[in-house]
Amino acid sequence: MSASSASLPRVVIVGRPNVGKSSLFNRVVGHRQAIVEDEPGTTRDRLEADVEWLDTRFRLVDTGGFETVSENVFGPLILEQIRTAMRTATVVVLLVDARDGLTSSDYDIADEVRKCRKPVIFVANKADNDARELQALAETTGLGFGEPLAISALHNVNVGVLLDDVVAMLPAAPPPVEEDRIRVAIIGRPNVGKSMLVNALTGEDRMIVSEVAGTTRDAIDTELDTEHGRFLLIDTAGIRRPGKLGTGVERHSVMRASTAVDRCDVAVLVVDGTEGLTAQDTHIAGFAMDASTALIIAVNKTDLWEDPEAQREWAERQLQGRAKFVPWAMYAFISALEGKGLDQLLELCVMAREARRRRLGTPELNAVLTKALRDHVPPVVHSRRFKLFYATQADVDPPVFVLFVNDPDLLHFSYRRYLEREIRQAADFEGTAIKIIFRGREEEERRK
Repeated sequence: MSASSASLPRVVIVGRPNVGKSSLFNRVVGHRQAIVEDEPGTTRDRLEADVEWLDTRFRLVDTGGFETVSENVFGPLILEQIRTAMRTATVVVLLVDARDGLTSSDYDIADEVRKCRKPVIFVANKADNDARELQALAETTGLGFGEPLAISALHNVNVGVLLDDVVAMLPAAPPPVEEDRIRVAIIGRPNVGKSMLVNALTGEDRMIVSEVAGTTRDAIDTELDTEHGRFLLIDTAGIRRPGKLGTGVERHSVMRASTAVDRCDVAVLVVDGTEGLTAQDTHIAGFAMDASTALIIAVNKTDLWEDPEAQREWAERQLQGRAKFVPWAMYAFISALEGKGLDQLLELCVMAREARRRRLGTPELNAVLTKALRDHVPPVVHSRRFKLFYATQADVDPPVFVLFVNDPDLLHFSYRRYLEREIRQAADFEGTAIKIIFRGREEEERRK
């Protein structure tokens, strides 16, 4: 359950690269949600989080750093993201660097802030001593916003004063409304169309889309309300093969993608329909399996198929062959570019979420397993045979089943799969991973 953010006032942080926007965002949010590195331009997409200060709630938005460099392929895309964020802003926080002074990019972003005609709080970051504070006050007034508030996000200097100023400029926020959203993590290799899928679902350029692999770096949360349900989409960085991982920003990005899978209800693995399911795709699918989440494999770029019927049959055969380790996964065939198959994808997300919350009654579960053992008697192992005493479903989200048996070591992995299939068929757990815990008699006695 999460509080609705749609009606909260929005506070947008803007500035050129490396002035400390993400450090300020993390300081206010209270944890490292934005990736922070010394490399300029680390943040590219908009990051958002709900914040409460002095009993006032607002939505804090971190934006990419815009710089006046023609060689930066992402420059125009980042600028459009900044403009979009400022159009929806209640207050804009314009951040500059107290140590480096003003650059041409500071003047350019200041012009954009003036054009948006929103209330502005002018802030000089990295003013972590009196000399730098005086330097900031002297050198930054040239932007035309008066004297800045000198802060240090890294050392938490005057951040509380900044928040006091922010709250003073905000309207009273409505009381929070509890809502249940389906958390959907969009995962996959670089450049398979993850961000384009988020943009197609939301109907806006929420994420920067580029042919340059690795454009998305953070895990970005986007709320989506549709006729199919209410969703929280989490777009993630493309996950490369372990040997291809770089250091710094890229490694942080992959860690964020893994964390996104851990906190989602449904993982949508986007694959390139022109290439089919690759070894790296199956590696990423393993993340969802290890996290015991629901999994939908979305075959994207079907608009590039020359013979759609034949290529879909080929894709289905390939999925059935290469994704045998997740036979419960659902499939969707989509074109993020043309917006095709998106309704079906959302419907599958709803079905998978429902499966994660499904509960199988204890009498029915024991009847199913008793019949399974009678129909397919376990083999004898070292003069002993596996026996089931009792079974119960202990939890949901994901479904967890505890089977009390004589000795789990007598159970071959193929028989484990057989029992799992029987449980799945009994209550339709298609789309989600389930956990089965075999608890032996000796283990249970020790627990007591």
